[in-house]
Amino acid sequence: MIKIMFVCYGNICRSPMAEFIMKDLIKKRGLLNKFIIESRSTSTEEIGNDMYYLAKEKLKEKNISFNKRKAKQLTKNDYNNFDYIIGMEDFNVRSIKKIVMDDRKVYKLLDFTDNSKDIDDPWYTRDFETTFKEIYTGCSALLDFILKNDFIV
Repeated sequence: MIKIMFVCYGNICRSPMAEFIMKDLIKKRGLLNKFIIESRSTSTEEIGNDMYYLAKEKLKEKNISFNKRKAKQLTKNDYNNFDYIIGMEDFNVRSIKKIVMDDRKVYKLLDFTDNSKDIDDPWYTRDFETTFKEIYTGCSALLDFILKNDFIV
C-alpha cells in the first residue's frame, strides 16, 4: 500500500485538487486498492472548511469526482503514516519540513516533471485552469515514478 499526502497552504484548493486528481488517475488504472491518498494544510486558517467552490467547479468541469471534506492541518504524526508528502510550492515544502522535522519523504509535486516549478495558489491568481493542468501533470508524473520505483502488489 502506497500512502500519499498532498499539502498546500490552506487545504482548500491545490492539495484537495491533487488528492482527487490522483484518486481519479489510480482508479482509471485499476489501482484504488493499492493507494491511500489524502491532503492537508500547513496553516490553520481554513481548518474545517470544505474545498473552495472554484476548485470544485474545475474538478466538475474535468469530470473528476470528489466528496465533501474538511480542511485539516498536517501533523508530525502524518510523517510516520505516509510514504510521500507532496507540497505544491517551495514555501509549502519549507513549512512541511518545519512541521514534520524530516525531509526524506517530502517533495514538491512538479519535481517529478521536466518543469520543476511552483504551482501558484489559485486563491490569489484565480487561474484554476493552469492550476488544474499543472497538478494533473504532476500527479501523472508522480504516479509514473511510483509505479517504476515502488513495489506494488
